[in-house]
Amino acid sequence: MSTPPDIPTRLGIPVRRERSAGGGLLPVAVGLSFRREHATALLEGCAEVGFLEVHAENYMAAGGPARALLERLAETYPISLHGVALSLGGNEPPDRAHLGALKALVDLVRPAAVSEHLAWSSHEGVYFNDLLPIAYSPAALNRVGDHIEAVQDVLGRAILLENPARYYHLAGGELEETEFLQRLTERTGCGLLLDINNVYVSAQNLGFSAAHYLHNFPVDQIGEIHLAGHESVLLEMDGRKLLDSHGAPVADPVWALYVDLMARIGARPTLIERDNDVPPFETLLAELRHARRLMGQIGADHV
Repeated sequence: MSTPPDIPTRLGIPVRRERSAGGGLLPVAVGLSFRREHATALLEGCAEVGFLEVHAENYMAAGGPARALLERLAETYPISLHGVALSLGGNEPPDRAHLGALKALVDLVRPAAVSEHLAWSSHEGVYFNDLLPIAYSPAALNRVGDHIEAVQDVLGRAILLENPARYYHLAGGELEETEFLQRLTERTGCGLLLDINNVYVSAQNLGFSAAHYLHNFPVDQIGEIHLAGHESVLLEMDGRKLLDSHGAPVADPVWALYVDLMARIGARPTLIERDNDVPPFETLLAELRHARRLMGQIGADHV
């Protein structure tokens, strides 16, 4: 598969791209999470979709129909490859077999961006199907930095690191999350994937200002933005918490934070993320069109 050109023409429509933080090459446009329910519509070609994000672990097996489908999609859309299982925040280095499979997939698809989460998901050979939090300590900074560098050395490229959704305060965290992320980018050269829904969820659960967080976020390192939905859940011991569910439309407060951020820093590659309770394709397109309208309102000076 050939490397996509810097200024491609997709479906007869020029697509503007810029080199984003983390060594990526995503269009300054609005993309969608790829769901197989929407494969037919996407394979037919939808010029409104600026790029597709796929979960890397769904395509790591060599050959087969899933790989073939991804290769077909990559012929039409820039791909953002989003991992969930490298366990960058764990005590052990990233699993060699997992990293090798990711490297093979990156070499095959040649994605415009590769991203992972600031979280851990495995310990002493046991994998937990979740993205678990870390305390933001100097020791954690060194550990996560080592793991990011190991991943980037194998992949031969920088990755984007996503800020997590948080639900509780953890003991031992001496650094603010924004400072922790800033120091990681300085040490490793990685970029950042800013999930604005995660910021809002964390702010509501932990009692801080989402706007203040975004003011302190290292915005120059943003290579991709996520917009997603959440839900309110009632916990027996803790009352109500917001849950990063990826199963609902983008909420109005998240849209408002997005608009304020774009007005300050300009448009960035933006993804409508939907993984659960997946609606019809046209419903997601409506959210994508809304994001495109908001992106357009900031004016040509920013784009």
